[in-house]
Amino acid sequence: MKKLPVLKTAMTPFPCSVARDHKVVGVITDRDMTSARHVHAQSNDRGRLSVSDLYMVDPCIVSLDEPLENILLTMAERHIGSAIVARAGKLVGVFTSVDACRIFGKYLHEHASQPGDDTVA
Repeated sequence: MKKLPVLKTAMTPFPCSVARDHKVVGVITDRDMTSARHVHAQSNDRGRLSVSDLYMVDPCIVSLDEPLENILLTMAERHIGSAIVARAGKLVGVFTSVDACRIFGKYLHEHASQPGDDTVA
């Protein structure tokens, strides 16, 4: 795996998928990077870290047509903040907890009771 400078990642969007031979094998989150920076700063090793030092093996990979409720329940069950979305084994996107909050917020906005409506307490 390629060696990366740990401190030069400010513009990298997280989570990042990690692929080998065009197949997703892991994911790197902002928490992984923060932890790596801390550990690296505390160590005497001033060399570079490799992607394999950072990424989470066995990421949550879901099909593009997977029902949203299954993805949300899986993310909650595994205590993870993102799921890799793939079609025929190829990366097509990343679904994050921010995406889930946005979708749920829109749902509540459209379906929740309005001020003055006392049907729900």
